[in-house]
Amino acid sequence: MTQGVFKHWPNRITAVRFVGAIVLFAIFASWGAPEEPDVSRTISTQVAFWLFVVTALTDYLDGYLARRDNLVSAFGRIADPFVDKVLVLGSMIFLAVMPWSQQWFPAWIVVVVLAREFLVTGIRSYVESQGGSFAADMFGKIKMVVQCLAIGFALGRISFNWEALGIHLEWLSWCTHVLVWATLVTSIGSGLSYIVKARIHFSGDE
Repeated sequence: MTQGVFKHWPNRITAVRFVGAIVLFAIFASWGAPEEPDVSRTISTQVAFWLFVVTALTDYLDGYLARRDNLVSAFGRIADPFVDKVLVLGSMIFLAVMPWSQQWFPAWIVVVVLAREFLVTGIRSYVESQGGSFAADMFGKIKMVVQCLAIGFALGRISFNWEALGIHLEWLSWCTHVLVWATLVTSIGSGLSYIVKARIHFSGDE
């Protein structure tokens, strides 16, 4: 991995993050469709939790290195947000179909989040094809953070014996519900902000 697009560390980290997402999905698939007591506090749930956390956090590392060393590339601009979407949306889809997590991630919320991503990706492609700039704004970055927190709380709830630490599972469940609803609100809000920002590019269309 010393030549081509993987010559520099930011792109290498992005590639490793993609592999991490695939391994995470393989762990999810290995659980099958058990109820919560069958997967609580096992090694696999802890591995899944920490793998998600590390994969999500290293998104900031590859971006920081690319900006610091002026290594921003076309590959990175495409691959980095692609890996983000694979990790977050893939995790949400699994959480929407596994019985123990459906209470926090109902399918309709995941569909709304997916629709928002498709819409923004389409708008971005059009605007950039017209020579415009359509970089992620602060609202979009907040949306990403909230999504990761929601997924992290859902996985963390079943990964550790919180009650032994004096933390009630009901409190963690409530926090997860709040974060999932915040995910819905920020997804819709950021999608609308992108539509408003892009309206000038559509004003001349017939």
